[in-house]
Amino acid sequence: MEVKERILTKAADLFMRYGIRSITMDEIASQLGISKKTIYQFFTDKDDMVSAVIEREIKENEVECLRYKDQAADAVQEIFIAVEDLDEMLKYMNPLMLYDLEKHHPRAFQKLREYKYQFLYQAILDNIVRGRQEGIYRTDFQPDVVAKNRIESAFLVFNPDLFPHTRYKISEVNFELAMLFLHGVATDKGNQLIEKYTIERNKKIAHENNA
Repeated sequence: MEVKERILTKAADLFMRYGIRSITMDEIASQLGISKKTIYQFFTDKDDMVSAVIEREIKENEVECLRYKDQAADAVQEIFIAVEDLDEMLKYMNPLMLYDLEKHHPRAFQKLREYKYQFLYQAILDNIVRGRQEGIYRTDFQPDVVAKNRIESAFLVFNPDLFPHTRYKISEVNFELAMLFLHGVATDKGNQLIEKYTIERNKKIAHENNA
């Protein structure tokens, strides 16, 4: 792995776990066993590094979103796969990361906003079109309104004021928010699929808990 990629990987890991503000360039250098001077060969400052980390994460997430679509048998399963993937990320992501991003790194936060309202927005619209074609989503709602609602509700899980970790299990919040979307758009046929995939999800969770 190239030095720059190693730096980005370690920085992303630390930011995810502890938030951005609490991690210094010295900390990243120490964790990697390199000098801070080496880091500055690739990044002008911490803000530049944060921007690069977010850009890389966005690109990886775009690839994952396309994988959900190809892997899923239908539009409902596509949402379940996305929820499961986000669950894995939430296990080690500090929700303060997004707060730090918005407050202290506006350039990187703007990249995230563009990702939300361009790529993710289109991905949800595509999911709605697919669901309608499959007869599992209703046709009596405005896709634009519902897609924007889904984006905003999905990101509520990262708000520690609404869902503090001391009171809520974040994976359950993530699932509930996704189910609100699905039950809001599903036909009877779609509801049958929601029930099917929920049973499969619960069995998997029970198996993992007993392992």
